[in-house]
Amino acid sequence: MTNAATLTLRPAAPSDAAAIAALFTDEGYPAGPSDIVTRLARFEGTGVMYSATHVEAQLCKGEEIAIVGGGNSAGQAAVFLSQSSAEVHMLVRGPGLADSMSRYLIQRIEDCSNVVLRARTQVDALEGTGGLERVRWRELDTGRTQTRPIRHLFLMTGADPNTSWLKGCVALDDKNFVKTGADLNPAELEEARWPLARRPDLLETSRPGVFAVGDVRSGSVKRVASAVGEGSVCVQLIHRALREL
Repeated sequence: MTNAATLTLRPAAPSDAAAIAALFTDEGYPAGPSDIVTRLARFEGTGVMYSATHVEAQLCKGEEIAIVGGGNSAGQAAVFLSQSSAEVHMLVRGPGLADSMSRYLIQRIEDCSNVVLRARTQVDALEGTGGLERVRWRELDTGRTQTRPIRHLFLMTGADPNTSWLKGCVALDDKNFVKTGADLNPAELEEARWPLARRPDLLETSRPGVFAVGDVRSGSVKRVASAVGEGSVCVQLIHRALREL
């Protein structure tokens, strides 16, 4: 791994668009804050991606790509995509990965000769006509900019759960993930008017008989295998809840 510079995030909207500090038009003129989500959405599916599977690996085979994020998901994507991509630019938030990524992943990234870590670097522009064609970033400490012919940008900046419709129905944590089981405190159960003598089961929300599994659940491991496992456990809990009716 060669060291260079991460993306400084400035929240602009409740989506992964917060990972892009400023977007520019194809002609190079700055887009206003209200245009950021629109500009990012324009390239979704034609260059901007939120997952790194074998499908995406084939799409960018032999090409130069960029990954935004410094957590384990970004690290796993970098290691995986480095096997098929010509060069992987990894844009992270802080001065390095130690505070946000597991050590074993950092070691694997360091062993990848085609992964470039870019810390304290801000994306200035996404450019292209039919799809993403170029990405421009700026080094915050020096002000230097660089434009690369990157057609695939992976955003691994965290999840924004689509749970606004559940507010007032079940208890959510401070990041709007659904709280379940032991994570529910007495005050939350009292506010939800929990009617049963027992506490909520492992995957049960603050509303009896309503369960949450997978990525939407507070404290869950954000992986498909974990979601499948939780779902299978939840089947038994649902049967138990039905017997209480």
